Amino acid sequence: MPILIRYAPTSLTREQYDKVNEILQENGPDGPPPPLQLHVMFGEGSDLRVSEIWESEAAWQQAWDGGLKAALETVGVELPEPEKLPVHELWGSRVADA
Repeated sequence: MPILIRYAPTSLTREQYDKVNEILQENGPDGPPPPLQLHVMFGEGSDLRVSEIWESEAAWQQAWDGGLKAALETVGVELPEPEKLPVHELWGSRVADA
């Protein structure tokens, strides 16, 4: 079952966000991992937030343990445990047919 992950760091700037992405690109495959269905960064200034939809909690956990958590720590992002919510429906003009 797909899962929505919501990250709510104490503070997240665009510079930190970009640096995390640089670290992930250096240490992983080109582009986002296939199990990541949607990634959205939103907010203003140093109060940025991220939400993602993964094909399963296990796929997210693998990415989290496989470098995402370490990249966030390296950049100094203080992050409580991400919120995990089951996705019951996903649709929209930009969502590919499953």
